[in-house]
Amino acid sequence: MATPTDDDRSLLTVIAHMKALPGKEQDLRELLESLVDPTLAEDGNVNYDLHVAEDDPGRFFFYENWTGGDKLDAHLGAPHLQDAVGRLDELLEGGAGGLIITRLKRIK
Repeated sequence: MATPTDDDRSLLTVIAHMKALPGKEQDLRELLESLVDPTLAEDGNVNYDLHVAEDDPGRFFFYENWTGGDKLDAHLGAPHLQDAVGRLDELLEGGAGGLIITRLKRIK
């Protein structure tokens, strides 16, 4: 199965992961789901796929690809994302600091 970086190795891949506070799993899921459509419409977004851990309904991951770091930076400052970030202290283990974003470049 092809991935976006099969055709374009210059894409910036992002993995973002977070864990909901106990009892906040559904609230976090709904918040994250609300980010998908506006993010897919952003300039430079290739894909923005939301996943949940198979063995833990409170652990979420985004698998994203962007045409460049500048496009990701614009996304991180977008109003819909900033509004969501404002709610992370009440939803995540570790508060907003519990959101881990890793930028990746494909090498093979």
